[in-house]
Amino acid sequence: MTERKRTLSLWDLVFYGIVLIQPIAPIPLFGVAQQLSHGHFATIILIAMVAMLITAVSYGRMSSVYPSAGSAYTYVGKGLNKQAGFLIGWAMFLDYLLQPLINTVWISLALSGRYLPHVPYIVWAALLSVIFTALNLLGIRSSARANRALFFAMIAVVIVFVVLAIHFLYAAGGIHGLLSTKPFYDPATFDWHRIWTATSFAALTYIGFDGVTTLAEDARDPRRNVLIATVGVCAFTGIVGGLEVYLGQLVYPNWRAYHDVTTAFMDVASRVGGVWLFQAFGAILIVAAFGSALTGGLGAAKLLLGMGRDNALPRALFGHTHGPNATPTYNLILIGVLTFVGAIALNQFGNAYELSGEILNFGAFLAFMGVNLAALRTFTFARPEHHKPNLFADTLVPLAGFLFCGAIWWNLNSLAKIVGGIWLSLGLVYAIASHLKNRPVAPMSR
Repeated sequence: MTERKRTLSLWDLVFYGIVLIQPIAPIPLFGVAQQLSHGHFATIILIAMVAMLITAVSYGRMSSVYPSAGSAYTYVGKGLNKQAGFLIGWAMFLDYLLQPLINTVWISLALSGRYLPHVPYIVWAALLSVIFTALNLLGIRSSARANRALFFAMIAVVIVFVVLAIHFLYAAGGIHGLLSTKPFYDPATFDWHRIWTATSFAALTYIGFDGVTTLAEDARDPRRNVLIATVGVCAFTGIVGGLEVYLGQLVYPNWRAYHDVTTAFMDVASRVGGVWLFQAFGAILIVAAFGSALTGGLGAAKLLLGMGRDNALPRALFGHTHGPNATPTYNLILIGVLTFVGAIALNQFGNAYELSGEILNFGAFLAFMGVNLAALRTFTFARPEHHKPNLFADTLVPLAGFLFCGAIWWNLNSLAKIVGGIWLSLGLVYAIASHLKNRPVAPMSR
C-alpha cells in the first residue's frame, strides 16, 4: 500500500485559512456593522474574535485526536455519535458549497457588470467554475502556491490602506488623531443590547476558519500544526480586521452618513487614497473572492471525501481519490458542476447573495456548537489515553464556546432558519432511509 504523502507545512495551513476567510473580511460588513453597533465595529469584532478563538481551540484539540479529513463531521461523529456527525456534515456541505458558489456569482457579476460588460455573465460563471476545478485537480501543492500569491496580494492592499490612513489621520490631528477610545466606546451611543446583536453579525468575519482542519491528512505533524494554524488564523483575522475597522472608523466617524452601507468602506478608501485606492479595493475584492472560491471548493471536496470513506455517502463516488496526493477528483468535478449550475440559478433572484450568506451561518454555527459539545464530551467524559485532565481546557472552554455559538445561531434570520431547516430535514430523511435499507431483516416467527 502506498504511504500517503503529507505535503502541507504549518505556513501552508495558515495561508489556506487566511485566504479562505480573507484578510479583508470585515470590509464588506463595515457599513452594516457600524450601524448595528452605533459606531462600535472595533469592539464587536474583538468580542467575536474571543468567541471564535474558543471554538478554534475545540477544533484544534479534536483534530489532534482525529487527524483525518471531514472536520466537524468527523469530530462530532466520533466525539458524540455517528448520526449526529452525519447531520453536521450534511449541514456543513451546504456551507462549503456556498463558498465557491457565492464567490463565483459575485465575481461574474462584477466582471460582466463593471469591467468587461461585453462578456455575458454565463460565460464568466462557466470559465470561473472550470478554473477553480482545474486548479484544485492539479493537486494540493498547486492550491497552496495559489493561496500564497493571493495572500500577499490582499496583504499588500491592506498595508497601503493602513499607511495612507495613518498619514491622513496624523496630518489632520497629530498623534491624538491616531489614538482614540471612541471606536471602542462612545458613551453617547454605547448600548449592550446593540453590541450583542451586532457581535452576532461581526462573527461573520471569521466564518471559514474551520476549513484548515479539512486538510489534516495532507499536513505535516497534524496533531501540532492544525491546532496552531486554526487558532492563529482566527487571531490574525481579528487583529488585522480590528486594525482595518479601527482606522476606518477614525477616518469616517459619521456612521450615519454613508452613501451606501453595503459599500461603506469604499467611502473610507476614497477619503484617504482617492479614486485609485477605491479601484484597488474593488480589484482586491475580486482577488479575495477568487481565493475564497478556490479554497472553499477544496474544503467541500474534502468534506465529501470524509463522509464517503465512512459510507455516510456512497463510497464509490465520494470516497474516490486519485494519485499520490489522494486528490478527490470526482468530488472536485461535482463541486465544479454544482458551482456553475448554482451560479446560474442564483442569478435569477435579486437577493440571492445576501440570503446565501445567512444560510451559510445556519450550518456553520450548528457545526461550531457540535464541535464544542464533542470536545466537551471527549476531553471531560471520554478522555483519550494518557490525557491529563484539565478543568479549564477540557470543560470550561468548550462549554463557553457552545453557549456563545448557540446564542448566535438562535438569533439568525428566520428565513435562513427555514431554508437551513429544510436542508437539514432532507439529510435526516436520507439518514433514516439509509439506516432502514441496511438494517438486517428479522426472521419471521412461526
